Amino acid sequence: MRYLTIALTKGRLALKTLNLLEQIGISCDEMKDKNTRKLIFTNEELGIRFFLAKANDVPTYVEYGAADIGISGKDIIMEEGRKLYEVIDLGMGRCKMCVCGPETARERLKHHELIRVATKYPNIAKDYFYNKKHQTVEIIKLNGSIELAPLVGLSEVIVDIVETGSTLRENGLTVLEEICDLSARVIVNQVSMKRENERINRLIRDLKQLLTENN
Repeated sequence: MRYLTIALTKGRLALKTLNLLEQIGISCDEMKDKNTRKLIFTNEELGIRFFLAKANDVPTYVEYGAADIGISGKDIIMEEGRKLYEVIDLGMGRCKMCVCGPETARERLKHHELIRVATKYPNIAKDYFYNKKHQTVEIIKLNGSIELAPLVGLSEVIVDIVETGSTLRENGLTVLEEICDLSARVIVNQVSMKRENERINRLIRDLKQLLTENN
């Protein structure tokens, strides 16, 4: 039997996912060892392998078949635009992707003015402004604290993830437009879905049932 390989996003999401999987009978004790240096963890009995990857890399591993299944944030799935199946919304880490800025920028968004948008998510920003709003904007990719951009005049608005909005408020910024809801999703490689149909569908079914019971 070939291993079913699952890619988990490093950090809190991996721990929460493992907790969910344990509830449907898929466990991996060696992953709980905080001092381990291992990269791949195996449950021989179930024929399942796990590995941890950086959030942005999980959809890549899944698209290319290095992982059959992955757990990734919707923001990363949208930004990476990989060819894969998105099969379950796990409902973990709920937040929103928003256009934010000072209140004064609201009119400029309304009138479709040419503005500059700073973001860590250039593809999501591009899709929203060009395809949904039909507004021409200049997109500036940043890696650090995006809230700084409108404060120092680099951009009029930002596109970023908003959880509580407290960082925005502290810096005199506000949510101007909501783009979409975000949360952790289960993604599946397209070939694996056919080849491992029975095992993957059973896992999907069990997870969906568990989520329904928990809600």
